[in-house]
Amino acid sequence: MQERNQSASLRRALTLLDHVREHPGLTLTQLAEAAGLSKSTVLRLTVPLVEAKLLDRDRRTGVYRLGHGTLRLGQAYLATLDLRAVAAGESHRLMSEVRETVHLVVHDHPHVVYIDKVENEANVRMASRIGSRGPLHSTAVGKAILAWLPEELLAELVLEPRTRHTITDAERLRAELAHIRRRGYAVDDRENEPEVRCVAAPIFNHHDAVAAAISVSGLTSRITAARVRELGPLVAGAAVRISRKLGSTSR
Repeated sequence: MQERNQSASLRRALTLLDHVREHPGLTLTQLAEAAGLSKSTVLRLTVPLVEAKLLDRDRRTGVYRLGHGTLRLGQAYLATLDLRAVAAGESHRLMSEVRETVHLVVHDHPHVVYIDKVENEANVRMASRIGSRGPLHSTAVGKAILAWLPEELLAELVLEPRTRHTITDAERLRAELAHIRRRGYAVDDRENEPEVRCVAAPIFNHHDAVAAAISVSGLTSRITAARVRELGPLVAGAAVRISRKLGSTSR
């Protein structure tokens, strides 16, 4: 019984940590309401998180933010990802060639996690952040990965609309994924952000399983529908070269 209670407490503490990650600057009352817990329970659960520097609570305002301990964990995690080092050269080469923002993501079902970003400083900066997550169904990087995942994983997705262009019908999404497999790259045509287009291609690991994706993103005024057709093969080529460096023989 004690072990079960400890497990439940751990899950609730991790839920609180996730709420603060998504909404930094929550007060005790706001955090308790978001988690559906009493304020006394939140206080009890956050004490060890604060002690471990995973959370920080402002002494003056009482608001919670992520602590620097999460940065250490994140850096340790990223250090184990050879993908970032392997893809760095291709990411910078692709950005120099197309002069748009390049993203590198990994799959964390039902999301993608942005692990690297190379920006063209002369352009309007994209709002994405390293460490942030995005949905599989509405991002080009997500669809590039989803197209090579088992069919049953698609059924688990909640196809929430992000913009009026988001594909929310499962059959239409299946048809889109089949098209992605045929041409080798995916397109987010204002499906995740209203004024942004993105072109992405899948990256395969040494098991020839899809594990990541690389993309080019920009405002629709710069990445027109016609330019998408030019960018697609360039992004796909970069993804193939990264995949080969990871030991893949599938492409």
